[in-house]
Amino acid sequence: MAPTYHQSVARPALLDRLPATPPVLMRRLAIAAVVAQAGIAVTGSVVRVTGSGLGCPTWPECFPGSLVPAPHPEVAALTQWIEFSNRLLTFAVVLIAGACLIAALATRPRRARLTRLALVQPLGVVAQAVIGGFTVLTGLVWWSVSVHFLVSMELVWLGMQLVDSATGGDGPARRTVRGAVRRLVATSTAVLAALLAAGTLVTAAGPHAGDAATPRLGIGVPAAAQLHADLLFAYLGMLVGLGFALTAVDASQRLRRRYGWLVVAVLAQGALGGIQYALGVPEALVSLHVLGSALVTIGAAALWSGTTERPNVVSDDAPGATEPEPALADRG
Repeated sequence: MAPTYHQSVARPALLDRLPATPPVLMRRLAIAAVVAQAGIAVTGSVVRVTGSGLGCPTWPECFPGSLVPAPHPEVAALTQWIEFSNRLLTFAVVLIAGACLIAALATRPRRARLTRLALVQPLGVVAQAVIGGFTVLTGLVWWSVSVHFLVSMELVWLGMQLVDSATGGDGPARRTVRGAVRRLVATSTAVLAALLAAGTLVTAAGPHAGDAATPRLGIGVPAAAQLHADLLFAYLGMLVGLGFALTAVDASQRLRRRYGWLVVAVLAQGALGGIQYALGVPEALVSLHVLGSALVTIGAAALWSGTTERPNVVSDDAPGATEPEPALADRG
């Protein structure tokens, strides 16, 4: 039997009917995703330092039988609304993450790496919702709070990769610095991850549990803070070495600028941490420290993505096709 018209002519997919996403719009949405992921980490710290972590003691409902705050003799209304407002912000993050994915799918030509990075954002929000629910249902056990924060920083990191990918290409990655320098950046990134994890131990041992009845980590604040400080000095030492390495290989101005911003963020964060410890961990400084962690993560992610570039893939038979330009800084 001969195929009918509808069988022989494929209908365009729904996403293929969307207008092509301009690179500038893709980049703005990616930046919005980074801001949203960092922002909800900061608001989560506000929930914790105000003792509102169990303002909504169940999940996904706020109280059994109610999705929203309800009068309750044991939970103050303000505490409920602080926690519930943080939950509501998740929907804003979902919308931004979803917009990133749709924009990536509508990019012409569609780019595999850009799409994968965009897909991580909504999947990460779903994962965070599950982790947050588990945290509430387990009474804010310290290690679940730590995981919640660290996943947020990972999403901030990947969001920065999405920002750079938004205006780049999808060709093979090419180094902008020598391999040894890139390995040093990778090693410093691993130290930063350990530094962030140690910071969550200080929080776990500290006074801001999110709820007065939540047990604290038994190692004590001084021991956890010492580990955190030791890793900070190790990270600073690596950044000093990295600065000399970038100068020695004559790294691009763009990469050195990113390095400079990272150093400023780390020094400011270190100073804030010292003040915070000396003053007995006041609530406002805790939230500022979480913001600083996000800014350091953004700076480190930007530095990492700056060590490679991805040219646009141009078909040989495309009009005006040209050979890709050589790598910027595989020199010296």
